[in-house]
Amino acid sequence: MAERIGVYGGTFDPPHLGHLAIAERLVEAFALDRLLMVPAAIPPHKRGQTISSPFHRLAMLALATAESPRLYVSPIEVEPGATPYTVDTLRRLQQDQPEARLFFVMGADSFRDIHYWYQYEELLSRYSTIVAMRPGFPGEEATSWRELAGNLSARLQELVVDLRGGRRPTTEQMESQQIYLTDYVSVDVSATNIRLAVAEGRSLGDLVPLSVASYIEKYQLYSHA
Repeated sequence: MAERIGVYGGTFDPPHLGHLAIAERLVEAFALDRLLMVPAAIPPHKRGQTISSPFHRLAMLALATAESPRLYVSPIEVEPGATPYTVDTLRRLQQDQPEARLFFVMGADSFRDIHYWYQYEELLSRYSTIVAMRPGFPGEEATSWRELAGNLSARLQELVVDLRGGRRPTTEQMESQQIYLTDYVSVDVSATNIRLAVAEGRSLGDLVPLSVASYIEKYQLYSHA
């Protein structure tokens, strides 16, 4: 049986308990052998914004996932020669693991804008995609999958599998490339709010793992967010 590998890309500035809850739940629901947390070097949609060094973000992810046996950190997007495009990252990972099934994980807000992404049609048709809807997403309760996928072609819309309501994918559904809409996690944590809390001198409480909170304090990250 082919290995199932999740690929969870993002800024992770900082990684928080919401990220970890999504990752752990997807590992369980999709029976993933492992899930790679992939911090972006300079996300194309965030150029011009202040973002922590990718090396700080890699270090925090390593601390955050240390006790999770199926969660791994990949530096693939910060290595020399890497491009900022997700489809290129997935191609490289597939070349390294040609027999593996890749499941790309993205947020619902990014999915709504996916038609602006570089070679998004290849990304969605060649690799299975898991859309993780989080609490607080605008219109999360009333939004139909057709609204979320309204910018996609009819061919790509045919790949959508709506698993909202906590439904798990069937074995048959996972045998081919699909676009899965999920709402498994109810943890409402925002990296923006975490950075603001640090800048204001407030406790991070249960927003990030203790090891990540200690790292942020040691290196004085977000003190002037």
